[in-house]
Amino acid sequence: MQEIKNVLILGAGTLGSRIGLQAAISKYSVTVYDIHESALEQSLKVMHKVLKYAVRQGMIEEEDKPAILARIKFTTNPSEAVNDADIISESVTEEVSIKQKVWKQFGALAPVKTIFTTNTSYLLPSQFAGISGRPEKFCAFHFHDVFTARVVDIMPHPGTDPAIVTLLMDFGKCLNQVPVLVKKESPGYIFNFMLMSLIGAAGKLKTADVGSIEDIDKSWMVNFNMPMGPFGILDNVGLDTAWHVVKDRPDAASQAFAALLKDYIDKGKLGEKTGEGFYLYPHPAYKTFVERE
Repeated sequence: MQEIKNVLILGAGTLGSRIGLQAAISKYSVTVYDIHESALEQSLKVMHKVLKYAVRQGMIEEEDKPAILARIKFTTNPSEAVNDADIISESVTEEVSIKQKVWKQFGALAPVKTIFTTNTSYLLPSQFAGISGRPEKFCAFHFHDVFTARVVDIMPHPGTDPAIVTLLMDFGKCLNQVPVLVKKESPGYIFNFMLMSLIGAAGKLKTADVGSIEDIDKSWMVNFNMPMGPFGILDNVGLDTAWHVVKDRPDAASQAFAALLKDYIDKGKLGEKTGEGFYLYPHPAYKTFVERE
């Protein structure tokens, strides 16, 4: 397999921006693509914010920042974006039809050498591998927070070339992540599969009016000494992302939870990224829940 030098990020959202930034910190050349210029502008703002955090945490030095940012370019031009890409990391909206459209487009545009990866949170790589035109080069490569939660899930579909899996294991380590191999396709990989059980239970408690959002989070956080509870986690992930995961589930509990999420989404309350979700940011109330009285 060829050496990876040029990384293309499809989708300039919060996680795509963080993946791209970590790749640049790891000294790869990065291109961030989005159909909206405003999304690219927001992506750069996210990167500046994360870089400040990285300096405070001692991950990088202040003087490293200009060189890191110089390794990143932004574009709304698909052909320019994919021109010399060794690997694509796709982080577009968690919707099957949108991802399929993106992979049909970039599968046709990408150089022969390009490896295809999807950062989908809950969908399966086999849903997009065929339409990309290169199923043997297609694999799920799923990040979490990137900087504070450093697991990267590698989940092949039955047609993925095993050499791609090996390459991604090595590439994940180069990105300062901890690779975890998911041996067979599983919605939600490993961590998200477990996390959805927690969040689903919290959703049932709220929609059945058993407890308030604050008390549900408080119960989890205080008992396990955790920095956030299920609703704080949802704000961090994005309520729109969570809604895409649960909205098509047929059971009544999931539909009730999806309706709760949609009510917030319709009011523009998507979580931390919009300044409000279940909590107000930058100082959410849950930060006080684990303080001793």
